[in-house]
Amino acid sequence: MKFIQRLGYYLGGFAVGLIILAYFLSGKNASCDYGPNARTVKNIASKSLVYSEEVEAFVNTNNLDSTTVRNLIKYGNVDFSKSDTSLDSCKLYHINNSYKNKELYLKISNCEFRAVINNIKFNNE
Repeated sequence: MKFIQRLGYYLGGFAVGLIILAYFLSGKNASCDYGPNARTVKNIASKSLVYSEEVEAFVNTNNLDSTTVRNLIKYGNVDFSKSDTSLDSCKLYHINNSYKNKELYLKISNCEFRAVINNIKFNNE
């Protein structure tokens, strides 16, 4: 068998395999969250959120809703240098994001079954 024929068979089988793989993975909610930032944010976003009194006041004065707060967490960047991940009970994370062209940060305690937003402020405050 010549090289061109072998290459043709290989590429044909590879194409069929890709089609089958695309069929089985379509409709699945597969994601590639391998980085530490993506895993941390996904873990926090999957839990029920509890607001502290200070955060409740901030949310009310800036007209934020729960979806906006979840998106601030989901699309934020975790600053691990300011976070305290050595705690046993609830790890403390510092998440940076922007809202209406203003930089803000969130301090979140990530417990086993819930995430508590301890603080949320604009960086210039």
